[in-house]
Amino acid sequence: MSATFLFLPPGDGDGPLRWARAENGTLVEGDGVPPDLGEVVAVAPADAVALHWAELPSRSLAQATAAARLLAAEASATPLAELHVAVGNAEAEARGGAGDGRERPIALAEAGAVRAWLERLARDGVDPAALVPAPMLLPDPGDDWVRAELGGQGLVRGPGSGFADDARLTELMTGGIAPDTLTRDALAAALSRPSMLDLRQGSFARRRRAGIDWSLVRRLAVLAGAILLVTVATDAVRLLRYDNGADTLEARADAVARGGLPRGQTVTDASRQLDERLRELRGPGRGFSASAALAAAAVQATPDVELTSFSFQPDGTVRLGVAALREAGPTDLRRTMQRSGLVVEAGTFTNAGGRVTGEFTVRTR
Repeated sequence: MSATFLFLPPGDGDGPLRWARAENGTLVEGDGVPPDLGEVVAVAPADAVALHWAELPSRSLAQATAAARLLAAEASATPLAELHVAVGNAEAEARGGAGDGRERPIALAEAGAVRAWLERLARDGVDPAALVPAPMLLPDPGDDWVRAELGGQGLVRGPGSGFADDARLTELMTGGIAPDTLTRDALAAALSRPSMLDLRQGSFARRRRAGIDWSLVRRLAVLAGAILLVTVATDAVRLLRYDNGADTLEARADAVARGGLPRGQTVTDASRQLDERLRELRGPGRGFSASAALAAAAVQATPDVELTSFSFQPDGTVRLGVAALREAGPTDLRRTMQRSGLVVEAGTFTNAGGRVTGEFTVRTR
């Protein structure tokens, strides 16, 4: 079903509403508010709206409206603060002009009147999708003039103009040219493709009702589920790779252990068995080699002291026999070994033939 055009009464606005719409190429009209409204376009009386055309900025509606208000201040005797200025679409209402060749329609109406129209419609339970001046429902005649009776109002539209039909003023406005009267079929065609100049702009713009787009909610839910599934799958793949990597490292450790352990030995715990093998090879404690190196370095660093015996014990301790030419030599050697991080216990030292001899017991911390 096409849009229903609901005509506001001219004058003080207390009269009855009328409606019209195009159905299957035929113009259908009636009084009041029809029950099967569908999409509603309210129509403002022609005698309450002044129409002008002017070349305006086309980048944004805000720029075009600001420029239109400047023009309205010069063209209207009503204070600008009391005027409502609306701008049409340059693409829909392209007309020859200067600059970029496009002129846009401008509608001027008293703000109080627009507010009263919307309040009147609200009392009837109607929230129109748009509010258009009545002359804009007539087709653009180009350089000619057309007239029609629509919604109980006589309307005239011509080049850059639109107004209420009046027996005395129409001839003056058209320059003596008699407008062509539109047929009902032409009016039906015009209503199916109206030239929209919506007065519901700025403070009178239609408020959008908040609603839930369930199709969007479903799409978002599917998307969230897909993201969750991909995340879980990614974690599962990562864990599987870690598990495979751990198995590979364990297999390599077993292979290394088999190479370091005696041939034929069963591998149960590669780390512990290699530690046992290492202790067997180097001895307990720090091992024979490390202990011998520390003792030899300490003796070499102590003047007038020589090593007379070296005994590596099964518990990892070392027994050192030393001889010194000075009484303080064993004490100096003991301090040197302690600075190397060893625990040193001194045995009995004797002085015979000018040499001080005795033993130290050395172990690691």
